[in-house]
Amino acid sequence: MAIPRKPMPVQEPEARVLNFEEVATGYTPEMAQEEAERCLQCKDPKCSQQCPVQVDIPQFIAAVRDGDMAEAVSILKGKNNLPAICGRVCPQEVQCESGCILGIKGKPVAIGRLERFVGDYELSHKTLAMTRAASTGRKVAVVGSGPAGLACAVDLGRLGHDVTIFEALHLPGGVLAYGIPEFRLPKDVIGNEIKSAAEALDIKIRRDHVIGNTLTIDELLEEFDAVFLGTGAGLPVFLNIPGVNLNGVMSANELLTRVNLMKGYRFPAYDTPVKVGRNVAVIGAGNVAMDAVRCVRRLQAIRAGEDGDAGEVHVVYRRSADEVPARREEVHHAAEEGVIFDFLTNPVAILGDESGAVRALQCVRMELGEPDASGRRRPVAIEGSDFELEVDQVIFALGTNPNPLVFSNADDLKRNKRGTVEASDESGLTTKPGVWAGGDVVTGAATVISAMGAGKRAAADIHEYLCGLN
Repeated sequence: MAIPRKPMPVQEPEARVLNFEEVATGYTPEMAQEEAERCLQCKDPKCSQQCPVQVDIPQFIAAVRDGDMAEAVSILKGKNNLPAICGRVCPQEVQCESGCILGIKGKPVAIGRLERFVGDYELSHKTLAMTRAASTGRKVAVVGSGPAGLACAVDLGRLGHDVTIFEALHLPGGVLAYGIPEFRLPKDVIGNEIKSAAEALDIKIRRDHVIGNTLTIDELLEEFDAVFLGTGAGLPVFLNIPGVNLNGVMSANELLTRVNLMKGYRFPAYDTPVKVGRNVAVIGAGNVAMDAVRCVRRLQAIRAGEDGDAGEVHVVYRRSADEVPARREEVHHAAEEGVIFDFLTNPVAILGDESGAVRALQCVRMELGEPDASGRRRPVAIEGSDFELEVDQVIFALGTNPNPLVFSNADDLKRNKRGTVEASDESGLTTKPGVWAGGDVVTGAATVISAMGAGKRAAADIHEYLCGLN
């Protein structure tokens, strides 16, 4: 209790808003060991119980404390296939760290920061060699190379199955590659994690394969003994309000894909221009909204230069600051970088000029009423509070649904009204024989580590199924 929680070193806001380099620079070995000393080594660790993949958190932290990094890597990667990634992007504050006993009277152990430290150590030192069991002769198709697909593929590869990943885009990683900015998750971290696993376990990756178009699920089942769907939820949601088709309206998915996967932030070195307005409104306040608004802020600042007027970027959210679903750290960083937060503000129309381009966002002020079905107080419009927010670009970050294309000619694969696949929570087994699913395609947009947990549970059930085949 006497040891204060070690803060994460970061770039200063004035510097980082002019680049896309990683904001958090990571613990030094000394910082990591000092933070590890804070762990109480509980006999009944609630932190591990709160982890979706059940990492033995006290044990890996004890190894960090003792300077035994090979052991720390072995313990952590025994359950978590992607620690360098999860340590950066998972909401540890509402998962493992929320179970830390230290958090009752003080600040919890920085489990996520220690996880990142160990994951980065493994990427640079390669202390743990993944081993593949003897070949079973069974073939599995994994559709999607995001966290659910990667976790499933790695576990099945370790068990000796012949795994092929089908990825729709030109680079693997799924939402890790197209959805999360470089300043939060460097692409070389993703690439190195995937490359080391694929090479060690002989996992094949077929890029530019859009399942439902290039191949159907039934065609995969003709070649493979089992199929896992980890296609995520990449179809953006828009508000049904006037003006949504004006020039200057786009989804956060499009913006982030252009910036991240296609390296639009490096235009003209990369031929992928990304248009950002002088005054921009991002609708929504989840993690995707924070990623989008912070990308816009950087593009504005870089365009203006150090002494120029970058313009403004607003987060427009109909609830209060207390209901914001994004990670507090991301909201804090966004505010430091000059993002303006318009809370209790609801957009009702997008207004255009004579040329059909966005000129303003018409909004109404809100107040919080009685709790709704989610348990949060329902926002209620304040009569006569309409106003116009002058912007020339509107970006929607209101969640996503699965892309229906993957389900072409798969009528026996049951889905619910939101378009997500119905699958067992315990096994990932769907209503279609030989097909499992996990991650956002089942749950809707969720966390990286929860998607990994679903991929690992499905891999265990697929393995049992394959072992029972004649």
